[in-house]
Amino acid sequence: MHRTPTFLLVAAMALVLTAVACGGGDSSSSTPSSPTPTPTPSAGATITITSSGVSPKSVTVAVGSRVTFVNNDTGAHDMSSDPHPEHTTCPEINQAGFLAAGQSRQTGNLVIARTCTYHDHNQNTNTSLQGTIIIQ
Repeated sequence: MHRTPTFLLVAAMALVLTAVACGGGDSSSSTPSSPTPTPTPSAGATITITSSGVSPKSVTVAVGSRVTFVNNDTGAHDMSSDPHPEHTTCPEINQAGFLAAGQSRQTGNLVIARTCTYHDHNQNTNTSLQGTIIIQ
């Protein structure tokens, strides 16, 4: 069988590409690469609701964390993102939503660095039930 120079060139290139793709070569001079760490969501913060309102009024959390709302009041509360009634500024807050007395729920993952404000949907003008979540 007669092999042409083009065939030999293609075969040689395929062999080189295979060796490179398989990591061929002297491994003693290479440095193993470290995997990129996956960010771990922080524990976030807890906001407690009582008959006096929300406490603390402002929390700061890391990007990717969640905030837990705990309803220690005797009545229900419906925690929502501003503005009222659209609740669109930080929709992750809306996942906490309706809380019966004694219930706790978390926001969604807060993945964008920004300042979010919230309120009780059913008492939207009650400033004691309004607060701020700062995401950094």
